[in-house]
Amino acid sequence: MSAERAQERAGCIEAEAAGGGAAAEKLPEIMNDSVCPVDAKEELLRECENIWKEMEKCQSTLTLLTAETMPDSDAKVSLLLTRMQALRAEYYQWQKRNPELISTNPEVLLLLGEEELQRIKKELEIVLSAVLSKNEKLKEDLKREQQWHDEQEQILYTFKEVEEEMKKEAVTDSEKRVFQELKKQMSELKEYKKKLMNALGEFLEEHFPLPEKNGNAKKKKYSEEPSEQLITMHEILEVLLNKLICTPHEPYVTVDDSFWPPYLELLLRSGIVLRHPEDPNRIRLEAFHE
Repeated sequence: MSAERAQERAGCIEAEAAGGGAAAEKLPEIMNDSVCPVDAKEELLRECENIWKEMEKCQSTLTLLTAETMPDSDAKVSLLLTRMQALRAEYYQWQKRNPELISTNPEVLLLLGEEELQRIKKELEIVLSAVLSKNEKLKEDLKREQQWHDEQEQILYTFKEVEEEMKKEAVTDSEKRVFQELKKQMSELKEYKKKLMNALGEFLEEHFPLPEKNGNAKKKKYSEEPSEQLITMHEILEVLLNKLICTPHEPYVTVDDSFWPPYLELLLRSGIVLRHPEDPNRIRLEAFHE
């Protein structure tokens, strides 16, 4: 019983498909008559209403077929196979059919085309307006970004100039500080040297004076009347020291009559002064700083 109902359903579907084709074939007969351009829309509406009625009939038929009670579990496979055959037949039927125009009346088609073109035109105008508005916004954003970029470059250039100036000032200040420090140290060394020389001069004047004309017997042993050209111990050391500093490669000084022999002997014995290994008349100050 279920197989018979499935076959009836397949037959109904094929009949409906055939009925739809027949209805579509009737359309050209309706549209063969000349229609006034003013009534083109009304004619199209009537054709749509007829097609809608046919679709409602097919829908009601399908609803009735679907509302039937399902068969027992033993007959479900047979029912599914039958439905598959029906759907396959419907699929082949739709594959064979070519797209059909709703109406063959050129005036109706022209009216529909104009309406469609107007609709597309409005949509395109809306799209164009949106695109133009977006382009304007993008141009403004680009202008702002370019202005911001120029400002950042100007700030960066200013920072670089400030950095270069600060580097120069730092170098100049550093050099000035070093120069002032060296100058201060040099002044302190000069002052210290002056103090040492004064202290040394006072010490030498006190303990190593020049021989006097009315000296004691020990001094008369060397010279009854000391020469007026004799130099002090301080001057002897100063001459030797200047020679050692100015010409360290040739620090020897030639001994003449201005060097008082007792002082010269004292300096040689104490190791402060050395003789030249080849010329005993030449002496030099010991290089204590080396």
